[in-house]
Formats: sequence, C-alpha cells, structure tokens
Amino acid sequence: MNTPDARAAFGTLLQQHAGIVFKIARSYARGAEDRADLAQEIAAQLWHAWPKYDPARSFSTWMYRIALNVAIGHLRQQELRRRHDAVPLDDALHDVADANAPDPEQAQHLRLLQGFIARQPPLDRALLLLYLDDRPQREIAEILGISESNVSTKIGRLKQRIRDAF
Repeated sequence: MNTPDARAAFGTLLQQHAGIVFKIARSYARGAEDRADLAQEIAAQLWHAWPKYDPARSFSTWMYRIALNVAIGHLRQQELRRRHDAVPLDDALHDVADANAPDPEQAQHLRLLQGFIARQPPLDRALLLLYLDDRPQREIAEILGISESNVSTKIGRLKQRIRDAF
C-alpha cells in the first residue's frame, strides 16, 4: 500500500486531522522539542500502521488509538529515564497565563486544566482528552479498549476530581 495514491491519501488525512496529533503531543510531552519529537513519532507510527487501516472505519478513531498508544509509550519511557537521571526542573510550574491574551482569566483557567490533565495517569489523561474533544462514549471506549460503562464511570470520577481540585 506504499503507492503514490496511498501516500497522497495518507498525507491528506493526516493534514485534515493534524490537530489530534498536536493535541496529544501537547498533553503527553513537555517542552517544544519534546512535543515536536512526539508528534513526529506519532506521524511515523501512523504511516507504519497505514497499510492495516480499514477505510470502512473512522480515520480519527484509528488515529486517536495509535497516537495515544505512542504517547503513553513515550510517557513511560520519559518516566523511566527520569528515575535513572537527575530530576529536571518542572517548567510547567513556572508557566503563567499570558497577560496579553484576549481573556487572561480564561487563559489561566485553561492552564490550570492543562496542568490537572498533565498530572493524571496516562489512561485518565487520554480519557480526558477524548471527553474534552466531545468524542462519544462509544468511540472513547473503542479507542481505549474499555467498555462504555467503564468510560462513563471513569468520566464521572474525573469530573469529581476536577471539582475537588478547583
């Protein structure tokens, strides 16, 4: 399936859904360089898996599944490295809202939510990203490989944790 037509079809779909890749990279990697590396790794894995993609199924669901698997693997590698290396400074702690943003209060709330999401375990982080992206519970269940009732239960618990945190 490595024909010029297949490459063009893949490139078109990847561009149409690039926001998914960048959103996941932003949520699972710190720093611009790390995010760029993760986004590139996700794109590479998507291309590697492209021959197995079933066009009868949703491309975004397939893309989310692969991207989240790559991101969770990346996160695990980062945590393993941190255990064996010196602990880097957490640049997120020094991140403040942009005072020049159109709505600095909304920007601050967004940063607080992003910080909350970043502190969650990998599966919960993926669940929050999909939920905040207005994905139906059926699709979230399919992407994460858990039941719809489990998705509903976990979302309820995450909402409670958010209420408790803020």
